[in-house]
Amino acid sequence: MIDASHHPLRNVVLIVAALNLAYFGIEFSVARAIGSVALFADSVDFLEDTAVNLLVALALGWSLARRARVGMALAALLLVPGLATLWTAWAKFNAPLPPEPFALTVTGAGALLVNLSCAFLLARVRSQGGSLTKAAFLSARNDALANVAIIAAGLVTVATSSGWADLIVGLGIAVLNADAAKEVWEAAREEHRAAEIPP
Repeated sequence: MIDASHHPLRNVVLIVAALNLAYFGIEFSVARAIGSVALFADSVDFLEDTAVNLLVALALGWSLARRARVGMALAALLLVPGLATLWTAWAKFNAPLPPEPFALTVTGAGALLVNLSCAFLLARVRSQGGSLTKAAFLSARNDALANVAIIAAGLVTVATSSGWADLIVGLGIAVLNADAAKEVWEAAREEHRAAEIPP
């Protein structure tokens, strides 16, 4: 049962989940249309963020030990976009054709707006919910950084007519997600140890 004190957090993560799911559809469609590795990686990340925030909402009111186990699972989930990116990048590595730069830049800017909104919402509640909320906040923060890089890749693509900037940014997103996964795993392990210590 969810405690009344958790209602603000639950409302925030449900709003964030809805925003992420909506922009996943937009970004994934554009990524496929223009052949962008960076947008593909970021769109998969929006889908992962949807799952993270829905799990946060579901896990409110659970015991510390149970939340810690879910936090460890989320750490593994944070690696999924990176693995998907590596697969897509490998397919494009031998023929790095440039994506359409205007669509790349505008879609990256839209993603930045969504992620900054989500990070702002989550920053107000990130001290609640332990490693689960930390996972959601770190994911939104990292995504905003990735979106700035996507916008830069669009500008570089205009100047160079090369697909390498898009490919490099896509791989950078994979590295960011790996770092977030490590931080969430460490926070979840701390919670797990705390749950094992008798009061």
